[in-house]
Amino acid sequence: MSVRLATCAALGALLLSACNRRNDAAGKGPYAREVAEAIPRIEQATGLKFKTPPKIEVRTKEQVRDFLLKKFDEATPAKQLAGEEKAYKLLGLIPDTMDLRAFFLRILTEQIVGYYDPGAKTLYVVNGADEQIVGVTITHELVHALQDQYANLDSLQKAGVDNDRLAAAQALVEGEAQFEQLAIMLGGAENIETRLPGTWERIREEIRNRQSEMPVFATAPMVIQESLLFPYLSGAEFVRRVKEKKGSTNLFTDIPRSTEQVMHPAKLRRHDPPVRVRVGPAGAAVRGDFGEFDTEQLLLEANGAARARRAAAGWGGGGFAIEHLPGGGRRLTLRWTWDTPRDAGQFEPALRRTAARLRGVTRVTRRGNEVTLTLHTP
Repeated sequence: MSVRLATCAALGALLLSACNRRNDAAGKGPYAREVAEAIPRIEQATGLKFKTPPKIEVRTKEQVRDFLLKKFDEATPAKQLAGEEKAYKLLGLIPDTMDLRAFFLRILTEQIVGYYDPGAKTLYVVNGADEQIVGVTITHELVHALQDQYANLDSLQKAGVDNDRLAAAQALVEGEAQFEQLAIMLGGAENIETRLPGTWERIREEIRNRQSEMPVFATAPMVIQESLLFPYLSGAEFVRRVKEKKGSTNLFTDIPRSTEQVMHPAKLRRHDPPVRVRVGPAGAAVRGDFGEFDTEQLLLEANGAARARRAAAGWGGGGFAIEHLPGGGRRLTLRWTWDTPRDAGQFEPALRRTAARLRGVTRVTRRGNEVTLTLHTP
């Protein structure tokens, strides 16, 4: 269910800073030195070679902003976003007054440095951007350019798949770029944990502590903040753990199919695919999937981080639907299937604690490996 994709480019600039005119081909132009230095480091780190030199174009902040707004609308259809906004509000995850689309558009304009467009095969850099951030941004976005030469990122991001699966793919895309960029900055992947123990949590806290630099992000509800951070931080940890097993290789030969596989890479290695869970009648106003990441976020406030994480583990599949009832009001149905009855039994009490905090009439039922929450609101 989580909305992440279109805002990743803008948030990337925030993460990069926390870590730390004309059409110009690589080797020419204002960023030739940065590109020339970054390419061999990226090739060494990933074990892959650039098939063609990446293109760099300098644009104004307004031009890049307009481009990202267009990409946002392409990646997140208005109807889909409106439906997810309704579900978030019914579950108490965002305020009733929040306009989710308007908020994400504000995130897009908060801090823009650069962005790789797989459609145009071009890396765009904002003219006049902070030079200290531009260097790491170019490294990060060049990783995307290399990925695109082996995986076709444009097709991957436009594939008509469930949001949870798309979020998992995005975690691989952004996670690899984040991991390799940081490894290059520190002189090797082996230095990430030795020089920055607890790296991803430290970066997460650094972002939240820099409220003056990112005031829009600072006002976001926790579920939105975590959804935006997930592709970068959980994705980078996923890449680290996969590379420990496989070494430098093309990670796109085995793309994760769910946020569960990102959070538990062993399930990717075991080829443990998600189960499709269909919820609600054919005429439901809104319908979507509900991954392990979404489930953990739903449980967080009522159960605390550690308990929510344990209760969400063992996820097998999930979905939701919203119906407009004939007599007025709405019914939200969430249904999960779990790997084992024991997993379902561990999840049920945590869900009941969450349900007790929701506005409206709630009911939690369990049948074998399946657990269902229904919520009626006026």
